[in-house]
Amino acid sequence: METTFQKKTILLAVLGIGIVSIASFSSSGQLGLANAQQENKTLTQHQGTQSLVTNNTKMNIVLVHGAWADGSSWEGVIPILQKAGHRVIAVELLEHSLADDVATAKRAINLVGGPITLVGHSYGGFVITNAAYNNPNVTRLVYIAAFAPDEGQSLGDFVDVTKLPKDLLIVDGGGFAYINPAMFAGAFAQDVNSTEADIMATVQKPFSISIFDEKSGPPAWKQLPTWYQVSENDHMIPPDAERMFAKQMNATTISLASSHASLVSHPQEIAQFILDAAK
Repeated sequence: METTFQKKTILLAVLGIGIVSIASFSSSGQLGLANAQQENKTLTQHQGTQSLVTNNTKMNIVLVHGAWADGSSWEGVIPILQKAGHRVIAVELLEHSLADDVATAKRAINLVGGPITLVGHSYGGFVITNAAYNNPNVTRLVYIAAFAPDEGQSLGDFVDVTKLPKDLLIVDGGGFAYINPAMFAGAFAQDVNSTEADIMATVQKPFSISIFDEKSGPPAWKQLPTWYQVSENDHMIPPDAERMFAKQMNATTISLASSHASLVSHPQEIAQFILDAAK
């Protein structure tokens, strides 16, 4: 008989590999402020019209990485944003608890001040959803193949325990999970060159299974205009689930033929998407 610890490990593993199924979203979840919705609809009409070089609107941009990654995953995106004239900071999460990671993101937000476009990849979407709530410095949210929970939801609300590939996760004695390096590229970054994918696997941060149980607070996406990038070849979060998140938020949305690591394999497109949001 499986122990409670084993069950949690399996559930988190499915979260990490993204062979997940989305629980149906509550019909009570409201789409947020009408003015934010209207801005999103307006921006959709102009998506992709801004040049990377000629975007002269100055905005602070805070980047939040996901699970089993670190700030270096934004390496290809950062120079493009800086060249466009924006101040950029990439947060380094500990991945020990959701509460700690939200606090880390809030410190970065307070450090750079507003106006801020706050960007989250994967688990980073869970973080920015909470860190930006009632924060006057943040004016826009950008989700890159990311989780976007509603209040009271945990990561366990988006997993299917029946679809875990054998040996994908390695869990240490402290309850931290790693993606098996031999399986990392196929699960996380199948369109990244093999050398870079191997480096990503080697430097991955372990993810605490305790985060699985933590509940999201009131979501900032009900207060702010939102943007969402769907990865059509994602093996971590199913593309259908990503589209459901985007629809729930009434987000301005683009799709890329990319893996979960779209910020690594498609840095130009991701940077442009962030610049469009930061106009």
